[in-house]
Amino acid sequence: MTGRAGGAGGADGLGADASRTYSWVDPARFAAARAEITGRALLEGLRDGTIPHPPSCATLNFRVAEVEENTVTLTAEPGDHQYNAVGSVHGGIVSTWLDSAMGYAIQSTLEVGESFNTLDLTTRFMRAIRSDTGPVRAVGTVEHRGRTTATARGEIRDSDGRLLASGTTTGLILR
Repeated sequence: MTGRAGGAGGADGLGADASRTYSWVDPARFAAARAEITGRALLEGLRDGTIPHPPSCATLNFRVAEVEENTVTLTAEPGDHQYNAVGSVHGGIVSTWLDSAMGYAIQSTLEVGESFNTLDLTTRFMRAIRSDTGPVRAVGTVEHRGRTTATARGEIRDSDGRLLASGTTTGLILR
């Protein structure tokens, strides 16, 4: 993202004060990698950089940081380009970070040929997240993995360990 650039049209709220440019990898490359390996191997590849992150990661500023059995940690960078009308990161973005962490935790349990879809998502917001919050960590943990469904819980915390948001999800296992 480029810095603030007030001036013609920007300061009066009618034009842009900043801009953001980013790039991503063709999602077909991610899909091809996913089809041939276990969920955990996929996530380890994302973490290690041997498999490209899907485009949503570039769009919403998050990456896989840690992969453990049934638990995945993402790091996310809040930015003012994610703000809502009240001056904090939009709740939909925070929910997406949680959905991704919890979904990746479920992904870590999948065998070759399995996938999943989110059936439900509940998010609770404890504190506003702003660009000055700094990097945050979203941790997703599987609570239950059955044959057809899985449940997970997640938390987002700042660098001081303060709880910013939490959530739960249910995923439908597909074969």
